Amino acid sequence: MLSSLYIQNLAVIEKAEFELKEGFNVFTGETGAGKTILINAMNAVSGGRIYKDIIRNGAEKAVITATFSGISEKKAKEIEEYGYELEDDELIVTRTITLEGKNICRINGQPATVSVLRDITQGMLDIYGQHDGRALLDAQEHIGFIDSYGALEGEIEGYKEIYDAMKNAARELKKAEEDEQDKDRLRDMLEYRINEISSANLREGEKDELIRQRDIIKNAEKLEGLFAQARAAALGEDDSAGALSELSNLADSTEELVRYYPELEKCAERLREIYYETEELYSDIRGCDSGEEYNPAQLDAIEDRLELISRLEKKYGGGEKEVLESLEEAQRKLEDIEGAEERIEELRTEKVRLLKMAEEKAEELSQKRKSTAEKFAEAVVEELRFLDMPSVIFTVRAEETELTATGKDFMEFMISANPGEPPRAMAKIASGGEMSRIMLSIKNALADKDEIETMVFDEVDTGVSGKAAHKIGKKLKSASKNRQVICVTHLAQVAAFGDRHLLIRKETEEGRAFTRIYSLEGEERVHEIARIGGGEKITETQLQNAREMLETGREK
Repeated sequence: MLSSLYIQNLAVIEKAEFELKEGFNVFTGETGAGKTILINAMNAVSGGRIYKDIIRNGAEKAVITATFSGISEKKAKEIEEYGYELEDDELIVTRTITLEGKNICRINGQPATVSVLRDITQGMLDIYGQHDGRALLDAQEHIGFIDSYGALEGEIEGYKEIYDAMKNAARELKKAEEDEQDKDRLRDMLEYRINEISSANLREGEKDELIRQRDIIKNAEKLEGLFAQARAAALGEDDSAGALSELSNLADSTEELVRYYPELEKCAERLREIYYETEELYSDIRGCDSGEEYNPAQLDAIEDRLELISRLEKKYGGGEKEVLESLEEAQRKLEDIEGAEERIEELRTEKVRLLKMAEEKAEELSQKRKSTAEKFAEAVVEELRFLDMPSVIFTVRAEETELTATGKDFMEFMISANPGEPPRAMAKIASGGEMSRIMLSIKNALADKDEIETMVFDEVDTGVSGKAAHKIGKKLKSASKNRQVICVTHLAQVAAFGDRHLLIRKETEEGRAFTRIYSLEGEERVHEIARIGGGEKITETQLQNAREMLETGREK
């Protein structure tokens, strides 16, 4: 349950902190005192949307901290799976909104995202406000209540898995059929690409080799002179000895000297090594001198080959590697085209099979929904009759639709609040007071079907008075036996049933508005019940009535 809430710099609330009890907690206060801000704060700590505009004027940030206690074993395990540990079996959630629009969330002091905050608090806090009333007016939302009442989430998920597979098969089939129409054109294009690249007999690295050969041919005369110079330096000419001969003589002389000067042994060995190494290096140089005479035709052939490679690279992108990859891709696509007819037939068969499965699953789901809808309507009618709507007729109209992601059902709530009137669409006839009671009845009907720990009602008694208001208070009190109930109300009949009564009061200090929250006990609470029940001038009779109402609430 929500055991405490701390609010700082949220709209007109500069700072407020209060505790809540198990059972039924009520908030009262004059219009504009800030009751809606409390709902916004609770929505914020459960991961709902909140904007920087709500930060109190002059402040840099707003902070809301909620403490949840009595965490169920199932929820505690779920929290641990997210990597958070409970402290003294409590969950402390903090959300900070800055003027820069940043949302900073913390769970038991550790950072969290808004989505994680929303996931963790799901089922811990269920807030009913004005948007929930609008959901009743939108027939598209009604089927969700039926599914929740029947706990049909598993069936819906199983159906949707098949439905999604069917849609994927249909999309793939459509694309394959469209490709089939362009198959001849695409085949011609791919075959041309394959023939063009294959006939070139291209290999990776060929371009660099050709450029090197071209450079050699273009510089043949210069290279011939360089090889001649190297040969003369190594082997010598008619009138001079070459480097190899001189090195050999030097090594021979040094080896002779070793007989007399042993300390020259290493020097002699090194000279001999230098000779052999120089001889080997010259051998490599000589190996590059083919002595071949090049003719212009060879150069033209190389230039033509380089031009072909360059054209292919420009056409198919990148270098030789990319051209060869383009060839492989074209070959794969051509193979796919050749097998397209077989694949289309497979997809057609698969689509028919999945469609049949989806229709069967949708029919099973539809039957369960219809059965659930009857029980749901009975439960809601029972709740409504208790809430002073004895002649109400509440039914669920079901229509079959085309298959969608949620099945083949459209369900709409129909209601007749007056004797002799046939049930009609809720959006057309339900008044504000009736809508409040219908929503409360639906919430109560769903109460045993979910594991909500705290239910929050924002002025669920709007448009209601007298006996009906008393019944709403009694029903909220009854609902609080198995879970915590929090209600913002403007009716004395409802407030009198509260186990804890908190007053929201707007005060002015130094020309600025402040909202503060007070816990009411004893005569303070009596005066507040009398105020909201009878106006500003409170008489002794009104006070006595308030005491009786509180006594009745305690008895119930």
